[in-house]
Amino acid sequence: MADPKQAISADRDLVVAMAAGDAEALRSLNARYGRMLAGLARRFLSNESDAEEVVADVLWQAWREARTFDATRASVSVWLVTLARSRAIDRLRSNRARKPPPGEQPAAEPAQDPALDIDQAKRTRVVRAALARLDAHERTALQLAYFSDLSQSEVAEKLGIPLGTVKTRMRSAMTKLREALSGRTSSHE
Repeated sequence: MADPKQAISADRDLVVAMAAGDAEALRSLNARYGRMLAGLARRFLSNESDAEEVVADVLWQAWREARTFDATRASVSVWLVTLARSRAIDRLRSNRARKPPPGEQPAAEPAQDPALDIDQAKRTRVVRAALARLDAHERTALQLAYFSDLSQSEVAEKLGIPLGTVKTRMRSAMTKLREALSGRTSSHE
């Protein structure tokens, strides 16, 4: 993906096409983000089939809600990641509430297209670079909330800081990430 602005525009075009009922646009969105969303879901879930179901749920939700997508609030990738994170946490909590059957093994990962691996690696580098540019306090709060399944109150307790400070740090971090991932620069820097 050479130009991030073109990719963002292409993503928005896919969502507009989905809103108009174009199933091929949904397939294209899945081709672009399915592996990334599955990787995120796997970070929360230990079961490959659960991760795949999360991705299917997210894509179905994106299809249903394409008409209400607001590009001024987030990029398509941020929207999908937010949906995937919420679905994965819901699934994780559901799984914790019931004990898995004994001897259940995760499914083996299918062979993957090297071009998709390269695209995913580029996206990963972009996201990691954006995270690395965040203030350390903002990054810590964000990582605890998104990757440790902690609520904002739990993050505040763990860090020993007021809840309002956690909310401010996370809001600031998300704004900076949104700007970095959409190719804009922050006017606050």
